[in-house]
Amino acid sequence: MFARYRKTATTHKIEPVDVAPQHGASHGGPNLKERVKATPAPQAIPARAAPSDRAELRKQRLNSLKSDIHKRLLESLNLAALDRASEAELRNEIATIAAETLAEANAVLNAEERKNLNQELYYEVMGLGPLEPLLQDDSVNDILVNGPKQVFIERAGKLQLSDVTFRDDRHLMRIIDKIVSAVGRRVDESNPYVDARLADGSRFNAMVRPIAVDGALVSIRKFKKEKLGVPDLVRFGAFSEEMALYLEAAVATRLNIIVSGGTGSGKTTTLNALSSFIGHGERVLTIEDTAELQLQQVHVGRMESRPANMEGKGAVTQRDCLRNALRMRPDRIIVGETRGEEVVDMLQAMNTGHDGSMTTIHANSARDGISRLENMVAMAGLEMPLRAVRSQIGSAVNLIVQVSRLHDGTRRMMSVTEITGMEGDIITMQEVFRFERVGLSEDGTVEGYFTGTGLRSAYSERFKRLGYDLPSHIYDEVGKRR
Repeated sequence: MFARYRKTATTHKIEPVDVAPQHGASHGGPNLKERVKATPAPQAIPARAAPSDRAELRKQRLNSLKSDIHKRLLESLNLAALDRASEAELRNEIATIAAETLAEANAVLNAEERKNLNQELYYEVMGLGPLEPLLQDDSVNDILVNGPKQVFIERAGKLQLSDVTFRDDRHLMRIIDKIVSAVGRRVDESNPYVDARLADGSRFNAMVRPIAVDGALVSIRKFKKEKLGVPDLVRFGAFSEEMALYLEAAVATRLNIIVSGGTGSGKTTTLNALSSFIGHGERVLTIEDTAELQLQQVHVGRMESRPANMEGKGAVTQRDCLRNALRMRPDRIIVGETRGEEVVDMLQAMNTGHDGSMTTIHANSARDGISRLENMVAMAGLEMPLRAVRSQIGSAVNLIVQVSRLHDGTRRMMSVTEITGMEGDIITMQEVFRFERVGLSEDGTVEGYFTGTGLRSAYSERFKRLGYDLPSHIYDEVGKRR
């Protein structure tokens, strides 16, 4: 029934047991039966071994068998035909080949071990091997691999060591090659690091030997399938209802907004949530290095930059995309992250009729964010006086939303700061909302509350004129609100 998914004699005829090259021969090593004679089957564990040693020894021998079966699968399966096979058919074929190999090895596995073995083999053939269960686990946000024997994951903002491992460096490198080859990239000693995007949109970065000393380093920032809206973030405690009211007015009345924060602080999630306040009648263009934004509007054009090819040609930068976007009649432009010379075009867009544009930057505070913008303009090579640069920033940017990941793993909107103009050579700012920390709970959770600063928004008249007459008490400090 499943023979059509195995290689035929005209493609690659193999003997049923020869799963590795014969030692000293041009095409083989000891066959499976000979290896089994040298290495006891999984059930043949020394009776006097300690329970932990017995478990580890059995695990090693199961891994060895799994490696043998995987080699046989790659030799036996007609990979070109797998695209036409259903998942059920492929799983049955893998289970059949695994059962044949186990029988030849005289290996005895219980039902649970067989089930796990078949599942892992399916992941090896059709997925990303040991990483596949972590990618399918919605509670995992980040996957961090430090060599073949150490895989960390982030859950609920906290890092923890998982029980996932790779057999060896070669196994890990095979999974990395499988990922990067799918997107037309390569990684090796001459090109030891790579950025890529998985099929589900997750961000992937890898660095291999000799740069990675103890084995390949891999980081995967998982793509969130569910879209967190403003009500979700308010419910999770990312910011308050009063802040949500204010931000809705700010986005709807087309203030230019920068979301600032550190790595993993929730900048993209916040930008996604803010974009939900954009009207469906507006044309929005998004520009990103890795497409992560999940805008909910009808009229959205998405662009993604592209690195150079192996010959060093064909690169398309965010600045190239941004310059072209200005010719495409956008109502708003959203740049996933501004980190280089594209800042010049972003500021010009905000200053020349594309009100309501948004972007994110890496910075630790609103004032630090202004300094980062100044530095990026300087790195772009523009010979402009500092006062002129600050004047451009002061007139282009209306609002800086500062987000942060606290040490307990929670993400909070730490402040909402308005840029109100210039006084001499200094950009003037006023904070309208902030998160006040009050201490730590017994379990290490950061305790605090969101509050207004008592300063009324400088854009209150604009809000009112455009139909967003916010109650003045939302700006009051907690305890003073009516």
